[in-house]
Amino acid sequence: MRWNFGAAGAVVSLLLAAQSVVAIDVTIGNEASVKAAASTIAYGLLKFYTGNNTGDVPGNLPDPYFWWEAGAMFGTMVDYWFLTGDTTYNEITTQALLHQASPTRDFMPENQTRTEGNDDQGFWAMAAMSAAENKFPDPPSDQPQWLALVQAVFNQYASRWDEETCGGGLRWQINTFNNGFNYKNSISNGCFFNLAARLARFTGNQTYADWATKIFAWEEKAGLILPDGSVYDGAGVPGPGAQSCPSIDQIQWSYNHGIFLHGAAVMSNVTNRAALWETRVKSILTSTVGLFFNNQSIMHEAFCEDRGFCDIDQQSFKGYLTRWMAGTTQMASYTFETINPLLKASAAAAAKACSGSPATGFNGIPGTACGFKWTEGGFDGLPGVGEQMNALGSVMYTLVDRVSPAPVTADTGGTSKGNPNAGSEARDPVKALKPITTGDRVAAGFLTTAIAASVLGGCAFIMIGS
Repeated sequence: MRWNFGAAGAVVSLLLAAQSVVAIDVTIGNEASVKAAASTIAYGLLKFYTGNNTGDVPGNLPDPYFWWEAGAMFGTMVDYWFLTGDTTYNEITTQALLHQASPTRDFMPENQTRTEGNDDQGFWAMAAMSAAENKFPDPPSDQPQWLALVQAVFNQYASRWDEETCGGGLRWQINTFNNGFNYKNSISNGCFFNLAARLARFTGNQTYADWATKIFAWEEKAGLILPDGSVYDGAGVPGPGAQSCPSIDQIQWSYNHGIFLHGAAVMSNVTNRAALWETRVKSILTSTVGLFFNNQSIMHEAFCEDRGFCDIDQQSFKGYLTRWMAGTTQMASYTFETINPLLKASAAAAAKACSGSPATGFNGIPGTACGFKWTEGGFDGLPGVGEQMNALGSVMYTLVDRVSPAPVTADTGGTSKGNPNAGSEARDPVKALKPITTGDRVAAGFLTTAIAASVLGGCAFIMIGS
């Protein structure tokens, strides 16, 4: 199935026919200009997608991109629709999410289950969570519903919580035979935490809030979140029954900071312990700004970008930090004055980086391929899904303070249907959640890039130049 380009696609087709070289020109703060720029970048992003081609698998990106990044991309497209009102890509977004939800309705499709990690599953679930919160069009009643999909993943996460090692936490990998099973990483636990916090806000169910509190406390106890707001990548598990897991990988990635920042902001919005969560929000935000924004206030991936060795996964991380920082301003208004100028400066820089016309590797409008480094003042020769998605997020999330209300809840207009026991039927059953207090009207995505070897041998190198 191919998408219908609509009016936006017709304009793009004319530009392509003329072989125009049109660099992204955007005035940050001007709604029409931002939406036009976002439309152009989104077109270039979706030209990487092949899942709508005859014979391909809906929801999958081609090599060399992993499954989790497709989930992240469609989460971005849910937000793109919400912020711009452009419905061009809604059909393929819905198709991708529902196909990858799989017959078991838990984002564990058969073609991924042998290699799927907890973080991979989480990025698809977060896309569904955004669909619920943004009132993305609900699927037909006989199809999986956004909220129920999220609840299925949450329940499976709860069933995998491992207190026999490291005193708790999710492992990176689901299956024992995969490399990384003996590693508990922040992004997997961050997915669990972020979803739990958002489910707590959305449904009003205290069980979700309790889990969010538990996950964050474990991250602190494990030494992965420090009092100063640093968020480390993960901890190696020495062996079965090991309660002490001192081998900490101290790499700090932008997406780890972002996912906990946003979840903490949600918790500060919904709990009666707001002061505690506000303190956590402020410490993580301070750490994030100090580490991932240079003197020009432009976002960069601190560990690998300046050294020039970010891999394909890492080249997409800035887009998620942008998403979660923008979401943080909606949940914790006291962060707006700090975050908003940073997002605007980064968006302007990202737009300048969307000026490439590479001979290969990009099929969007010539002159609008987005590069990775936003501090270069132009295209750096690195086109790709991550680069295009980063720039799209950076530009469009500047609309958050202008066109987007706060994400809805079951009490403020949410329409998606939930199932608090979803996922437990097909996988390891967990204790049923407390009843949803709002009744039936409940509305309603990785391959982490740290490897276990770095836990054992890389920390000394990592800290050089940190």
